[in-house]
Amino acid sequence: MSILNFKQIVLFATIGLLASCQPKDQHLSKIDGKLLPIDSTLTQVDSIVSFVSPFRNRINQILDSTLAIAPEDINLDDGPRNTSMGNFMADVILEETRPVFLKQTGKELDFVVMNRGGIRSIISAGKVTARHAFEVMPFENYIAVVELDGAAMRKLISFLINSSRIHAIAGMQIVLDRSGHLESVNINGSPFDENRTYHVATSDYLVQGGPSIGFFDEIVSVHDTQYLVRNAIIDHLKKIDTVTAQVDDRFIQKN
Repeated sequence: MSILNFKQIVLFATIGLLASCQPKDQHLSKIDGKLLPIDSTLTQVDSIVSFVSPFRNRINQILDSTLAIAPEDINLDDGPRNTSMGNFMADVILEETRPVFLKQTGKELDFVVMNRGGIRSIISAGKVTARHAFEVMPFENYIAVVELDGAAMRKLISFLINSSRIHAIAGMQIVLDRSGHLESVNINGSPFDENRTYHVATSDYLVQGGPSIGFFDEIVSVHDTQYLVRNAIIDHLKKIDTVTAQVDDRFIQKN
């Protein structure tokens, strides 16, 4: 056998071997599953309990440490147009986000709007802890600041007026006449100016496509503060001794 023929045989054998090693297309043909009940028949595994226990105890210690005191319940249903819990939430975000937004952008925050569905619990009278902040805001939602022009602002105001739910606002006052028609809108104590833009703090969940509260389809700009709503609540609670909130005149309908 000549050297040339031998090389050809080796070449063909190598190509065949490589071809046989090529991965074949695989397709999922069946999935099997079964229900695993979580009930009283399950028992603890002592080794796992012992391992987890120090971490669980430390987390509970942090979450249950008293940060402030609430003299009375702060509720979500104690007003016709604004509520004590909604006002507390919006006021906290306004106060804690203003310096953050100013430092990050050099711009002033004008007001806050939070949707009713984003406030998941009340604060009952008594000790207020970090655990309460997790109950009020169990989601990993960040505070975003959206810039709105006059037209978008009018849509926002109209949405708040006509909504069947009581959404939380701060830094803004809406007054309706006896018939429920808009009488006035003030932002930071000044009448609403349709010829300028406003910076409104809200949840990034709404901005990124959550259930819209009526105005995020037309925005000038959006700024992500990287500041969790929950952390804003905790930071605020650490600064105060007493948690107070009440229904006020930030959104009213005249009798």
